Amino acid sequence: MNLRIFPELQYLEFDLYVLGVALLAALLAGVLHHVGVRLLRRLIGNRPYLANLSFIAYHASQVCLILFAVRLVLTGAPDDTRWLLPLSRLTSVALIIALTWLAMRCIRALSVTVVQLNPVTAADNLKARRIVTQTRVLTRSAYFIATLLGLGFALLTLPGARQFGASLLASAGVAGLVAGIAARPVLSNFIAGMQIAFSQPIRIDDVLIVHGEWGRVEEITGSFVVVRIWDERRLIVPLQWFIENPFENWTHKSANILGTVFLWLDFAVPVPAVRAEFERVCQQSSLWDGRVCVLHVTDANERAMQVRLLVSAKDSGTAFDLRCAIREAMIGFIARDYPESLPRLRAALDAEPAKTTDLGVEQPGAPG
Repeated sequence: MNLRIFPELQYLEFDLYVLGVALLAALLAGVLHHVGVRLLRRLIGNRPYLANLSFIAYHASQVCLILFAVRLVLTGAPDDTRWLLPLSRLTSVALIIALTWLAMRCIRALSVTVVQLNPVTAADNLKARRIVTQTRVLTRSAYFIATLLGLGFALLTLPGARQFGASLLASAGVAGLVAGIAARPVLSNFIAGMQIAFSQPIRIDDVLIVHGEWGRVEEITGSFVVVRIWDERRLIVPLQWFIENPFENWTHKSANILGTVFLWLDFAVPVPAVRAEFERVCQQSSLWDGRVCVLHVTDANERAMQVRLLVSAKDSGTAFDLRCAIREAMIGFIARDYPESLPRLRAALDAEPAKTTDLGVEQPGAPG
């Protein structure tokens, strides 16, 4: 058959040839990627980041390599190839999206590696919690920046959307972020997240008192903080709130804390004996950290006196258990050895006989 007589068949054959080469290149790229990753996993040895990266970014890197191979084929194709321009633009946009995905998976691999190397389950986890908090907040910020840049570069490849893409990229600058705070509350939380990541008023697993509730920081997202209350409730607090409002952080520098037990006792109680028993209870308790064990009479009224038992523990949860144990032991000791020293209501009875009034009604203790 003479293809010059049928130019449409000639073009169709050529288009199929280009498409076949592109598919062959994509298949070859996929095979090379699989072999290369398997070889890399054998060579990385004891390198946790590369090991995590080979698993977490496997599919993203595979898609990037395949799209890159197809893009090379389309670049080398003749300019008169039909559908070359739309296919090239579509492949370019897909490649930019895939590269953005790959960048986010690389960030994810770095975050996972840092968390693995700094476990918060250790006994002294202050440094680990600080690093993990910074990693998680910065990871979400990096996700936001990577998505913004990827979307901007993808729009730049489309002629009708280049102006919008350039504006989007310009807004990614620091000046654009600062200027957009008043108009975009999400950027305000973004800036607050950066402040929390570097200044660290709170960290993962910190013990906080927020709105009168005791809880631990369970999660820090890009817009809010999840505080797990002691009774398993969750308190959702915006990031900006921690920048603008005061709150209690019981583990900011260390988890060590003091706990108090108050007892109301009769004035006749032998304080030295109570103090000796209190010290004995502390020394026999595995919850006490050995730092503070002090008894003071801190208050008194017309009925009884207040005794404060001050103890120390390694963290707030242990301190609560220790306070309960001491309160139970001391009340049992006083009730057993000095029952007369428990709080009592004192009263004096007037023994003066009742007198009769002129109306014949008796009034106890009435003046004569």
